[in-house]
Amino acid sequence: MLLLTTTRDALLAPLQSVAGIVEKRHTLPILSNVLIEKRGDQLTMLATDIEIQIRTTTGGHIGGEDVSITVGARKLQDILRALPDSGDISLTLDDKRLTVKAGRSRFQLQTLPAADYPRLSPPDEAAARITVSQRTFKRQLAQVSYSMAQQDIRYYLNGLLIIADGSELRMVATDGHRLAYAASDLEAPVTPRTEAILPRKTVLELARQLADNDDPLEIVLAGNQAVFRFGPIELVTKLIDGKFPDYERVIPQAHPKLVNFARQPLLAALQRAAILTNEKFRGVRMVLEDGVLKIVSTNAEQEEALEELEIDYQGDKLDIGFNVTYLLDVLNNLSSETVDWRFNDGNSSALITLPGNDKFKYVVMPMRI
Repeated sequence: MLLLTTTRDALLAPLQSVAGIVEKRHTLPILSNVLIEKRGDQLTMLATDIEIQIRTTTGGHIGGEDVSITVGARKLQDILRALPDSGDISLTLDDKRLTVKAGRSRFQLQTLPAADYPRLSPPDEAAARITVSQRTFKRQLAQVSYSMAQQDIRYYLNGLLIIADGSELRMVATDGHRLAYAASDLEAPVTPRTEAILPRKTVLELARQLADNDDPLEIVLAGNQAVFRFGPIELVTKLIDGKFPDYERVIPQAHPKLVNFARQPLLAALQRAAILTNEKFRGVRMVLEDGVLKIVSTNAEQEEALEELEIDYQGDKLDIGFNVTYLLDVLNNLSSETVDWRFNDGNSSALITLPGNDKFKYVVMPMRI
């Protein structure tokens, strides 16, 4: 039974859009598959891991009968990637086996019934609807997502807090050692205030899929689910149920010492100093003196790196230690030429902001070295 005839890229592009969330090993074998539905000239692909579901629909596929099947996502993706991008590909289904033909190549894949494939139902009623450009949301994610925890016992830290409040969209992430906050303006105000914690896997998938353009992204927050619609893609995700820490209490308000750094030279100096840090603790000392910043790192072999930067600073000497990874993360994910750095003393957190911009804040705790 012929399902369809089409080009390689017309199959591969939607498959790559959904296959990123498919786990290599799963207790339910069918979750390693992708659901393929053919209706007329419309082809729908859907993948899920029970927590997240991605669906995409494309048109213009030639011939064949209407059908719903599931087939191994990674295997089909690998086959399509390995085929030449010229020429047509045909899919046929016979006796529960899917045959992929392209030129003189033929592959037979085992299928499982579409009726057994689990699905997440999009919510009926929405607590909040948000529309923002894909570029704005993607860049905002990039400013905070690196601060999410990984496999923390405080499960609500393994995600990203999103808050829609009036005409502002805020994002916050923290792993207990550092906290990143970013805000952007909404064209259409959202009332009442709505917040949700997106799972880490959802955040990473959105960062991968969203385009760096002004095409719209529609976000629906409802109950324990969120829906993201952009282009031909619909992503449905469960939300993390928990109480996110009060981030406003963490952000320092009155640190007296302010230093403005050129971002790129500071980043380069920290990258060089990081080479000789202790592999486990990754600590560097930052010593502030009149007109100069010294960055010092040592390791268990008693090797030492010293970097010096000229800065506009006059005041008391300050010696403070940080995990260099936390500093590299924030500097790598900002695009501004300069950053403002506020200190209090060697035992207090530091606050990194952008000059003349209160929509980004990064708090990092010191470490003893």
